[in-house]
Amino acid sequence: MNEILSFLESEGVDAALLDGVKAFREKFPTEAENAPRVPNPEYYYYGKKTWELALAAILAGKNLLLAGPKATGKNVLSENLGALFGRPVWNVSFHINTDAAWLVGTDTYDGNKVTFRPGPIWLCAAKGGFGILDEINMAKNEALAVLHAALDFRRSLDVAGYEKIDLRPETRFIATMNYGYAGTRDLNEALTSRFAVLDMPVISEENLQKLISRRYPAISVKIRDQLVKLYGELERKAESAEISDSALDLRGLLDAIALMEQGLRSGDALDMCIVNKSFDAYERGLIRDVINARIPADLTRGDVFAK
Repeated sequence: MNEILSFLESEGVDAALLDGVKAFREKFPTEAENAPRVPNPEYYYYGKKTWELALAAILAGKNLLLAGPKATGKNVLSENLGALFGRPVWNVSFHINTDAAWLVGTDTYDGNKVTFRPGPIWLCAAKGGFGILDEINMAKNEALAVLHAALDFRRSLDVAGYEKIDLRPETRFIATMNYGYAGTRDLNEALTSRFAVLDMPVISEENLQKLISRRYPAISVKIRDQLVKLYGELERKAESAEISDSALDLRGLLDAIALMEQGLRSGDALDMCIVNKSFDAYERGLIRDVINARIPADLTRGDVFAK
């Protein structure tokens, strides 16, 4: 917690909000049994204003919906919030077959008797966790109706055949949703109204430089800056529909750097992590041309990581 708190202080996040986080953690300390579920982030989210909006919502007792296009750091911020507040996290990846019984829990036979097997939403309620509801607009609205009482002022779950459970006061739910993915649908108004909605911005060049430098401190500043400009160029071409957004993959860019660090030449690493994520041969050629204009294909580890 001290490391991520120091990071936020260095980013200039409002001191009153950070004091609120410290007070929250003092009031709701991490329990030893739940400690393994508290995230240990590999990356930090960069974006001062977004951090401040998210912290204000969590401290006010609200649930948070992070909405926006791909590669805006929704999952990174969700994990960072769990780490900062010291809460155990349950990740729920929604899909078309997600149902209420899986979310809350259902009866199961343990070999001797029928018992209740709690689902991730029940566990969040009982243990004061942060529930990360990933791609919430992939699920059917009728499956999500079970969340209504948990997400509004009632803060409770009523499981048929069992006692009602009240959410612990430190429990929060953080949902994410992408625009325009296949299989997504609009959230109904009743569910949306139970969240504070944060429109996630695309990462700026300055923040992407910070992200790369923090994760790979030995990277050449020249190569880092070219990779940042490359990402911006791919973003602009995706926005103008010259290429699909398959190449607009921040994870892919960071993964490519990791492969270069392991000794792969730059062209192979960028092919594996960016170019080959398009399955159209013509588009792969376009993406590769954009990359080659910025990054020579034959850079070695020594070239990329030479300060």
